[in-house]
Amino acid sequence: MRAHASKAGLEDAIIFNTCAVTKEAERQARQAIRRARRENPNAKIIVTGCAAQIDPDSYGAMPEVDRVIGNDLKLKEETWTDAPPEKVAVNDIMAVKETAAHLIEGFDGRARAFVQVQNGCDHRCTFCIIPYGRGNSRSVPMGEIAQQVKALVESGYKEVVFTGVDVTSYGADLPGSPSLGQMIRRVLALVPDLPRLRLSSLDPVEIDDDLWRLIAEEPRLMPHLHLSLQAGDDMILKRMKRRHLRQDVIDVCERARSYRPDMAFGADIIAGFPTETEEMFDNSLKIVEECDLTFLHVFPYSARKGTPAAKMPQLPGDIRKERAARLRELGDKQQQKFLKLHVKQQRQVIVEKGNVGHTEHFAPVRLDKEIEPGHLVTVKTTKIDGGMLCGHVVGN
Repeated sequence: MRAHASKAGLEDAIIFNTCAVTKEAERQARQAIRRARRENPNAKIIVTGCAAQIDPDSYGAMPEVDRVIGNDLKLKEETWTDAPPEKVAVNDIMAVKETAAHLIEGFDGRARAFVQVQNGCDHRCTFCIIPYGRGNSRSVPMGEIAQQVKALVESGYKEVVFTGVDVTSYGADLPGSPSLGQMIRRVLALVPDLPRLRLSSLDPVEIDDDLWRLIAEEPRLMPHLHLSLQAGDDMILKRMKRRHLRQDVIDVCERARSYRPDMAFGADIIAGFPTETEEMFDNSLKIVEECDLTFLHVFPYSARKGTPAAKMPQLPGDIRKERAARLRELGDKQQQKFLKLHVKQQRQVIVEKGNVGHTEHFAPVRLDKEIEPGHLVTVKTTKIDGGMLCGHVVGN
């Protein structure tokens, strides 16, 4: 978007790529838009992203906003260069059949590049509004992904992250229906110089056989998996219309650690889903410890208009926030326990801005010397400070 806007003479425009996961995300977006207008009275303000796609008229009605662009149109050059006269340009996201190619030259820094290999979702979890912002599941062809990754590696990137709204559904819409694991195996074969590959959020019951083999055998696939868990109670998972039960998650973690004993796990968890009792919530706390999850993304449940869960009996907001706080507190303890295992160890760290980086297991590390972002260095860890490992660079 930055490159398209620049080409269209909009270098000074302020672009808001909004999120619709929670009401709070939308509230913050509107607040930020109003603040941007106060501080930049002459700038052109353009709003896009999922919230703009789902509710374009509300953003179009904001006097601070000059233009609203839908999720599909935002990645097309002509949207920016051939600006139509109407203020709101949003199409039917459910009619979109292809995932747009991505601008690989648009990344800042040289540490970690994100490649969207899949977009949209065919599932309809009862809490989730995102399919209405992103559309149905669409996959990027393997050859195109390989070309992007090759170009990124040639540009200096040492780590690539494959992302998607429902990345484990990759390939179902492509000829031959290749699986996510098959695609990754092909890309790694075509780009042998890529040192590190990481995956975004995975559905626990959709890890295919090829991906399991890669987890077991491929050292370039990092020992860090992030699971779309959402809850640890079977009744809540059913009411969420998830495809897994708590035992499925336990089995996935055990199987992965049988292949890679050092495997680290992250997870998304929603606190205070409608009808969740204290006992049900306790099952979510327990599964964090049973699976030894480390990196928790915790969300207090947010009712989204148009979703089935919004019509279920709601819990009071203070209970949702209190349960989210307890989950986050447990997550902090889990992360401290995890970091202790990595003290006085030698790790490969990819250097990012601010003289920090991440190990293979995604543990954050502060380095003892200035290293240009993007370099892959060997670090001997020495201690924990402020939720982060500290270490000195070896042999540089």
